[in-house]
Amino acid sequence: MTDAAIDRNLALEAVRVTESAAMAALAYLGGGDERAADEAAVKAMMNRLGTLILDGTVRMGEGEKGEVEDLYTGQTIGTGGAPKADVAVLALEGKSIIARGGYNALSVIALAEDGGFMSVPNIYMEKIAVGPDLPEGVVDLDAEPADNLKALAKAKKVKVSDLIVCMLDRPRHAQLVTKVRDAGARIRLILDGDVSGAVAPALPGSGVVIFLGSGRATQGVLAAAALRGLGGQMQSRLIVRNDDEAQRLRKAGVEDAAKKYELTDMAAGNVTFAATGVTAGPMLSGVQTENDGWSTTHSLVVRSKTRTLRYIEGHHHVSKLAQGG
Repeated sequence: MTDAAIDRNLALEAVRVTESAAMAALAYLGGGDERAADEAAVKAMMNRLGTLILDGTVRMGEGEKGEVEDLYTGQTIGTGGAPKADVAVLALEGKSIIARGGYNALSVIALAEDGGFMSVPNIYMEKIAVGPDLPEGVVDLDAEPADNLKALAKAKKVKVSDLIVCMLDRPRHAQLVTKVRDAGARIRLILDGDVSGAVAPALPGSGVVIFLGSGRATQGVLAAAALRGLGGQMQSRLIVRNDDEAQRLRKAGVEDAAKKYELTDMAAGNVTFAATGVTAGPMLSGVQTENDGWSTTHSLVVRSKTRTLRYIEGHHHVSKLAQGG
């Protein structure tokens, strides 16, 4: 099999991984148990990853070794043998979403060439992301929101008031919200869904032009993987809140905690990103179940090598799910 065929096959296999996790999580929708939903998604994802024909290493996962049993940073996954790959995973983005029966839960995975993904503890990071077809460096993490919005409006030949900014609805973003509104832009606040929020500026028809704010590093790396394939831009910086996080960074070999990361620092080389909706959101529809034993999944897969975005609808019968169909 050629390298191109292997690459395409892995793209489809990545979707099967997220489909499995999404369907497993859906069983806990509205049940109030975040932990059970997450554990089901992690187990399903881990089982499916074990069938992938690759020598994979988890670079960004569910936690550190000793903190979680599966999908921990440094864990080896796959059947072994070529190709060697970096893996970033989030079995369930939105545990609380599933627990309360909410909106915009996803299962996400990204694959890169060996050494392609940033590997740091899953602490918080500042993020700024925009979509494709903009001048390089049009926005900067260190610039004031008003300056970034002005530059973005100029590049897009629109008014600042025409811009929609996406960010997580968190108390820590109160000052940022004020600055954005004072600059004249509009805001789309999302309860959860850091990955989908950061990817939104690069998705056709989303209406969002920029993502701002802070969130977890795993979500940042996964968003960077998607933006590599979609042609977007992103910058980030790790946030060290206490001595324990500073020690974890030193243990991971991070010498400059204040470094500003560019897109290719987070996700380099050939990258594949896949996501499946668990519940409906702006990026994807959720899993739909029918009384006749069929479930329908809605996924997307992005490949940086070809800069393609594909939406995939899967139909799964309960009698075949245990076989990884």
